[in-house]
Amino acid sequence: MTQPTPEELKRRSAKALLSHAFLRTESALTIGATILLAFFLPTPFAWWQWWYWVVLGLAGEGMIVWSSVTDERTAHKVVAGLFSEQYDPRNIKTARLRDAVKQALDYRTQIEQTIASTPTTILQSYLANSLTGVADWIAHIYTIAQRLDTYERDELLHRDRNELPESIARLRRELSTERVPDVRKQIEATIATKLEQQRNLEMLRASMEKAQFSLEQTLSSLGTVYSQFQLVRAEKLSGQRAKEVAQGIQTQVQGLEDVVTAMNKVYGQPS
Repeated sequence: MTQPTPEELKRRSAKALLSHAFLRTESALTIGATILLAFFLPTPFAWWQWWYWVVLGLAGEGMIVWSSVTDERTAHKVVAGLFSEQYDPRNIKTARLRDAVKQALDYRTQIEQTIASTPTTILQSYLANSLTGVADWIAHIYTIAQRLDTYERDELLHRDRNELPESIARLRRELSTERVPDVRKQIEATIATKLEQQRNLEMLRASMEKAQFSLEQTLSSLGTVYSQFQLVRAEKLSGQRAKEVAQGIQTQVQGLEDVVTAMNKVYGQPS
C-alpha cells in the first residue's frame, strides 16, 4: 500500500476529527434525547411545537461538534491515533526496528503538543509549518523500517550471500580441469551469472547499511528538533529561528527520500 502524502494525512485527520465529534457520548445522548422528546413530549407548553426540540437538538449538536473540532487535546489524540494506525509499529516484526518507529511516533506527538502550547500565535504558525516535514520523516522512517525488516527476515538472500563465494570457487576449480569446450563455456556462463548475483547482493547489503544509518540519524534528528522546539518556545526566539528549524527538517527529508528511492528499486512499493 502506498504511503499517504502529508496533505492526504491532513485530510484524513480532519475527517477523523469530525467523525470523532459525531460519535462522542454527548453527541449520541443529544440526538437520542431530541428524538425522544419530539416523539413523547411534542407540546410541553401550549405555544410549543414539536420541531422546537429538533432545533434545540441541532443547536446542541452543533456546539458539541464545534467544541470537539476546536479542542486541542482532542485533536492531538485523534491525529496521534491516525498516525499510529497508518504507521502501525506492530507491522514491523524486527524488535529494534519496531521500537524505532514507536520512538518516531512519540517524538511527533511531543512536538505537536509543544507547538500547541506555544503562546505566541505568529511563532506557533512558523513552528506548525514544520509539522509537514516531521510527517515526512515519520513516513520515511516507517518505509525504511519496512524495507530493513523485509531484508533482515529474507533468509534466502542471506543464504545466497553466504554460499555464493564457495559456489564460485568450486566452479572455478572445475573450470581449471575441464577440457571440453562446450562444458567450459557453460561453466564460464554460470560463473558470470553468479558473480553478477554476488555484486547485486553486495550492493543491496551496502544500501541496507546506508538505510540503517539513515534511520538512526533521523531518529537522532527528531530528538534534536524536539529540543529545538522546546528552546524556541521557552526562550521566545524570533520567527527566523523557527524558519531555520523548518528548513533543517526539509533538508533531512530530501536525504531520506534518496535512500527510500534506492530501496524501492529493490523491493518496490510496500504491500
